[in-house]
Amino acid sequence: MKITSIKTYLIEPRWLFLRVETDDGIVGWGEPVVEGRAHTVAAAVDEMSDYLIGADPTRIEDHWQVLTKGGFYRGGPILSSAVAGIDQALWDIRGKSLGVPVHELLGGAVRDTMRIYCWIGGDEPTEVGEEAARQVEAGLTAVKMNATGRMRPLETTAQIRAAVDRVAAVREVMGPDRDVAVDFHGRISPAVARVLCRELEPLQPMFVEEPVVPELSADIGKICASTTIPIATGERLFSRWDFRDVLPQGVAVVQPDLSHAGGISECRRIAAFAEAYGVALAPHCPLGPVALAASLQVDFASPNALIQETSLGIHYNQGSDLLDYLADPAVFAFADGYVQRPTAPGLGVEIDEAAVAKAAETGHRWRSPIWRHEDGGFAEW
Repeated sequence: MKITSIKTYLIEPRWLFLRVETDDGIVGWGEPVVEGRAHTVAAAVDEMSDYLIGADPTRIEDHWQVLTKGGFYRGGPILSSAVAGIDQALWDIRGKSLGVPVHELLGGAVRDTMRIYCWIGGDEPTEVGEEAARQVEAGLTAVKMNATGRMRPLETTAQIRAAVDRVAAVREVMGPDRDVAVDFHGRISPAVARVLCRELEPLQPMFVEEPVVPELSADIGKICASTTIPIATGERLFSRWDFRDVLPQGVAVVQPDLSHAGGISECRRIAAFAEAYGVALAPHCPLGPVALAASLQVDFASPNALIQETSLGIHYNQGSDLLDYLADPAVFAFADGYVQRPTAPGLGVEIDEAAVAKAAETGHRWRSPIWRHEDGGFAEW
């Protein structure tokens, strides 16, 4: 079997799909993207295709090694995301060629269902209590919300109290038997993170996510030591070597993104690495159906998988939503907050190729918001 074509599709709202075809007709799908830099990742995939066309798609690990190390210059979100989507597609092809889901090739299933959660509240959270109530009614047992909008290096008591009140409104709706995760989104300085975590402790969040930007990962241990709230991080870490710096510091949950951190191959290794530290896995996934399918394959093969993020109804999904490009949307149906183990070959989803091709005629140029403080200075989004 040989790879005969590699094609990318820019799909609303902010996704990039990858189609890899082989000479025996098997097609694999991946989702290589950096949100706001989709065209750049597509160019990286195109460059990598020079190596892949004509190659045997079943040599997944060898291709991963060559694509990540063979260009001399290594790392970074663009390259690792391009590799991630290719890796997903190659695993999809391998599973389809053998007639088994990918998790069977990763050692077999370790669970029958996987707990999921979704976002509420948007970038600047408002009316979060009402949104949480809608998700509970829909059958979810966990949600995640931004704690704040833009934040200064030191904040007023009023701003801290406003953040706590928002989380309290969601906790009241969720009750003690459901969970609320709180995302700091790297918007908050280490000093404010410690203050806000202390004030949130009585509300018992499932975890606080990305309390500081990844450049400050060396200091995350101080935040872990200052609070009883479990700390999660990793959506902007792209390899097991990046996670090597945070795992010994006391984090409770790692959140590699299957479309950023080297795909299925690398994220399965990160999961095993985290297990050695007693750390749970909760893959980051505010993206499309291929990314979610790949995440679930790793979840079902990883003993330390805790919960899976989904983008269903997320505020970024304007123009398209998670299920729009699936031939059978029921594959992601959930009940009581859990999805069933996928049993179809490969990634377990069938992409509606006609819908993808039509959407790609429009494409997108989604860009991350640029935030500023009241004084005009740049603010972390």
